[in-house]
Formats: sequence, C-alpha cells, structure tokens
Amino acid sequence: MATRSSITKPVIVQILPALNRGGVERGTVEVADAIVKNGWKSVVISNGGLLTSQLKRVGATVYEVPVHRKNPFLWGSARRQVKRILQQEGADIVHVRSRAPAWIALPAANSLGIATVSTVHSKFAPANIFKKIYNGKMLKADRVIAISHFVENEIFTHYGKSGVAEKLSVIHRGVDLGMFDPKAVNQQRIIAEADRLGLPDDKSIIMLPARATSWKGHEILIQALAQLSDKDAILMLLGIEDGPPAYAEKLRTMAVRYGLGGRVRIGAGSRDMPAALMLADVVAMPSIKPEPFGRVAIEALAMGRPVVAFRHGGAVESIDEGRTGWLADPLSVDSLAEALQTALSLTPRKRRALAKDARQQMTDQFSKDMMCERTLAVYKSLLKK
Repeated sequence: MATRSSITKPVIVQILPALNRGGVERGTVEVADAIVKNGWKSVVISNGGLLTSQLKRVGATVYEVPVHRKNPFLWGSARRQVKRILQQEGADIVHVRSRAPAWIALPAANSLGIATVSTVHSKFAPANIFKKIYNGKMLKADRVIAISHFVENEIFTHYGKSGVAEKLSVIHRGVDLGMFDPKAVNQQRIIAEADRLGLPDDKSIIMLPARATSWKGHEILIQALAQLSDKDAILMLLGIEDGPPAYAEKLRTMAVRYGLGGRVRIGAGSRDMPAALMLADVVAMPSIKPEPFGRVAIEALAMGRPVVAFRHGGAVESIDEGRTGWLADPLSVDSLAEALQTALSLTPRKRRALAKDARQQMTDQFSKDMMCERTLAVYKSLLKK
C-alpha cells in the first residue's frame, strides 16, 4: 500500500552495519547524495561511524541503531527500533546492505508492507549450512543488486536461479570521476604525498593500496618484485601501517630475505588517494582470493594508471586486458612478474594512450553517476508497483 510520501517525496532508507571507511559505506553515501539530489528523502540507519558527518552534509537523516550485531538474541530490540523509525519516517523503500541488517530490517519492512532492496557486496560462498541460511536472507528482498557478474554467478552457484534471477540486477560500483581526475590534482598535492611516503621521483613505483590482510596479496607481490628485470623499481604498500604491527614486520622481514631491502616501502593509508595514485607507474591488485569487485582498480584506471591483477573475481570485469591493464594467471608469481614488467616497460606514448582509454572506459562503464542512476532506477521500479 503506497504511503503519502510515495506520492510527493519518496523516502528511501538504507541500512548497513556501520559508517566507517570502506566500499559499502562510501557507496551508501554516494547513493544517499543521489537520492537527495533527485528530490527524495534519504534516511540511513547504522551503528554510527566516521562517515556520519558526510551523510549529514549531503542532506541525509541519520539514525544510530545497533544493526551490526550478529547475535540473533539481540535482533529483536534492534528490529523494534528500526520499525519505529520506518513508521516515523513514512518509509517507501528499505535498502539493506549487509546480512545482519537484513535479518533485522527485512521482517520489520515486510510487516509494514514496505518494498525492500538488498545489495550483495561479498562473494556469498557459504562455508556450511548455517552460513548458507544466514547469507540467504539477503535474497529475500523484493529486488537484489549484485556488485559484479562474479557475485551474481556466486549467488546462482550456491542458491540457484529459481526465484532469484528475475529480481536480480548487476550494478557495478562506481568511481567519482570528479574526485579521481588527473586534471584535478595539482602538483602540490602530489609532492605532499611523495614527501609523506618518502618516494623518489626517479624510480618506477608499483603501488598496492589495500588493508593489512594477507589475502590482499602483499607477499606474492614481494616475490614478483624480486623477479623483475627493473632492479630499481620500488614497491609501495599503502595501508600496512594502519594494521597489526606484526604483519608489517613480517613483510619487512620477507623483503630483506628476498634481497629487496629499501625497495619495499610500507606506509599508512592515504587521505588523498587521487594524489597517491598519481605517484604510481602501475597499480597492483594481486588478491589471492577473488575480489567481489575491487574499487582500487577503477580508481586507478580513472587516474590513467595501468592495473595489474590476477585473472579472477571482479577484476576481470573492470580491466580491459592489454588495453587498460593486465591479468596474470591466478597465484602465479612468474605470471604476475611478467605482467608487472610489461606495464613498467610502456613507452610514454603507449602510457598516454592507455591513460586515455582507461579514463574513457571508466566514464562509459564505471562512473559513480551511472551506479547511482541505476540504483535509483531499481527504486523507481518498486515505487511504480
């Protein structure tokens, strides 16, 4: 049954565990901004976090509810809070972006006759029957969004197509082409990042911006660096200093063992990623487990940087092999080293052509505006019903 708000100003409620930095969180802010700019009302429910102020700046209404908890015995209280908010706001659509929020919010929305959407951001491969049931709640929404064809295939593999395929859409994550634009980054910002990271301007730079976790491929990238014919190339591991000190020490020890010494640099994550990416000659994304999508790749490509990744997961969808980057055989050190060497060996003319092609590919296929437009199209299809 349509609410009064759906006639004049639809109310879209996004629900996610928390508002700390990450792809899910950033996508929530971007869609919230698009909702407001479309003349609708944007509401976000989470356990709070660093991006709360950004949501308020774009005009969203923010509520803090402990929807992040995975303990089923705590869901009842959170569900009652969510239900009150949905009633108070006159919600027309509830969009859940993670599994615990789905278990909490979907029953509340259903009891009120509110349309629902879910976005599946993860690989969705259940380890056991209990995990399969837990993950499967995301597929109970009226419409389901997968962030890549890889994720779509994972859903079909583990849950089948029946009852899912007809309501599932693939909407890739998008890059902010205004923020990630080489022309928008002045020399002062680039110099500031180079000084912060201690990077020379006369060496080739391979950059891996990633969390300090082993599946991101730091170790296999160090092994590949040792095989390069370019013995002066430097590997910059962004984000490691933000993680456990023991992991950083492990990587330093490994670099010494391979005779790489000062060629492996470890730093904290950047607060100015566009400027940091401008320092890279090639951006690596050698995740040893398939990435559901991989935002690093599209941000680097938007900045005109070639990307090297393994040929699995979402990387296959964002990298045009041989044109905007290279895909190595999964988990092969030799293949990864060969791809990196190819990227580092680009002539200035070929590098300029690659940068132009990469930027155009992001504009045509992976822009933030395109992602938001397609997400709002899902909302509109539900509002019409």
